[in-house]
Amino acid sequence: MTFHPRRSVLYMPGSNVRAIDKARSLNVDTVVLDLEDSVAPQSKAAARRQVVEAVRAGGFGPREVVVRINGLDTPWWTDDVEAAAHAKPDAVLVPKVSSPRQFDDVIQRFIAVGAEHELRLWAMLETPLAMLRADRIAAAAEDPEIRLTAFVMGTNDLAKETRAKMMPGRAGMLPWLMTCLAAARAYGVDIIDGVYNDLGNAEGFAQECAQARDLGFDGKSLIHPSQIETCNNTFSPTPDEIAQAEKIIAAFALPENTGKGVVALDGRMIERLHAEQARRTLSIAEAITARAG
Repeated sequence: MTFHPRRSVLYMPGSNVRAIDKARSLNVDTVVLDLEDSVAPQSKAAARRQVVEAVRAGGFGPREVVVRINGLDTPWWTDDVEAAAHAKPDAVLVPKVSSPRQFDDVIQRFIAVGAEHELRLWAMLETPLAMLRADRIAAAAEDPEIRLTAFVMGTNDLAKETRAKMMPGRAGMLPWLMTCLAAARAYGVDIIDGVYNDLGNAEGFAQECAQARDLGFDGKSLIHPSQIETCNNTFSPTPDEIAQAEKIIAAFALPENTGKGVVALDGRMIERLHAEQARRTLSIAEAITARAG
């Protein structure tokens, strides 16, 4: 399996040409060119044109390029989808997805404007209904026409809608984060943690990145380039993890272990599931190395 690293997912305002240009040189895995929250209503059309021009111009190298459209309850989303389809980013990010039925509206628009099938769909989960329907939303990934590839947690909107306080450790968020993560894993969808708002608190950001990694997230969404390095480091396999993964795979490859479900390694028992995890670790490390090269 080929892995696309999604450790760092950086939002860039679609209305800011300089920021978009800067994104081409940043060591970030995914750039989200935003037409939604960061763009004022009177600037929507201009931002859309700028994003289309930027995507068509290219120059993003190995970085994945995603366009976040406006919500499906706004007057802008159909034009956003049409513009994105013609610009051909890697994916379109749909905000405030609360039902799998919303994917049908976007896909019908894709078809109407002749979008290529390689154009993927990402979904933001940021409403109470999305938390209650996470499994149904993730199950849409089983339909190849839906093209669902990734979830992005919209923790700011979720906090607003639920009135949960954003505090260190995110106690109020943890049940919802894990519900969405379980849904994503059940249907093979990547899942990206929400943003960290306090740019002046580097330690707090590092702790939240580590928490997201330990919970099982694939990466974290970012609001400023200063957060990229910490995020990438946190979500990358360490040299020790890579070395251990290589040892586990080598142990199961020994002739005397052929067909065994459990083998001994360094005084502890390891199972085939550990070999699967080890292969994934190495695949991620190789993808990161290839991206850097």
